[in-house]
Parts: sequence; structure tokens; C-alpha cells
Amino acid sequence: MSVELTPGGTRGSEWPRMPGFVMSAGLAVMVFAYRLLGDRFRIGGQPLVLLTTVGAKTGKVRRTLLGRFADGNNWLIVASFAGSARHPAWYFNLARNPDKVWIEISGRTQRVRPESLRGQEREDAFLRILARAPGYRAYQEKTDREIPVVRLTPVA
Repeated sequence: MSVELTPGGTRGSEWPRMPGFVMSAGLAVMVFAYRLLGDRFRIGGQPLVLLTTVGAKTGKVRRTLLGRFADGNNWLIVASFAGSARHPAWYFNLARNPDKVWIEISGRTQRVRPESLRGQEREDAFLRILARAPGYRAYQEKTDREIPVVRLTPVA
């Protein structure tokens, strides 16, 4: 299995428009803090993962910080985009370049294989995520798209 691009929505929240250099600078500050503080740096009480992908359109290396949820020896990430009607860019990157995905946790970088969860498996995982991070419920209520849940499995 791999990452399946599910349909976007027709309604949802919108991110404020900011110049690219402002977004890049903000991400750089957050990545610096994450690398400095490790698992002590959390958002909404959740531990984070630094996800590195290769751009679906540009082919450039892209990084983003996301909440992570343990799933045995794997991790789950949620493509909520704060309840937007569209998927986040990193989700498209996973679908287009699933063999070029790395994560960094506590200073350790490793390659992972992304896989979309579907059906009952996705529903069960989303309920476990909601139990730990209830804020995702508001994101699901803002949009009519099914918010994807992706499992990241370490590649040996």
C-alpha cells in the first residue's frame, strides 16, 4: 500500500495569506526549537516529528513539523491542515514520492514508508488520536473532507 490521495472538500478553514519568506522564517525558528528542545518542544501537548519529503511539483526537499502518535513501532500523522478544504502540501509529496520520506525524532533521522489508513483501520486510528488530541475533532467538523491518517513505518 501507499499514500492514496483522497478527495478534497468543498468547505473548511483557510490559512492566513503570508509571504513565503515569513512562512519559511517561522518554520526555521520552530525547527531550531525542536532540535534544541527535542521532545520537550510540543504543540497542543503532543510530541512532534520533523517530516522531510520531496516536493511533488518542485522536486525540492521540504520539511514540516507535525504532531506524532505512537502506533506500535510506527507513527501516525494526520493531514488535517487545520480543517482546510484541501490537503496539506506534504500529503501530496508523500503520495508522489513515497520512497523519499524521512522523519527526525529526538535528533535521530530515519527513512520511513508512508501508508494511508483506510476504512475501519483509519476510523479506529482516528479515534485513538482524538483520545490523545481532541482538537482534531474541531478540524474534522470544519471540513467535509475525510481527514487522512498516515502510518509511517521505519525502513530497515
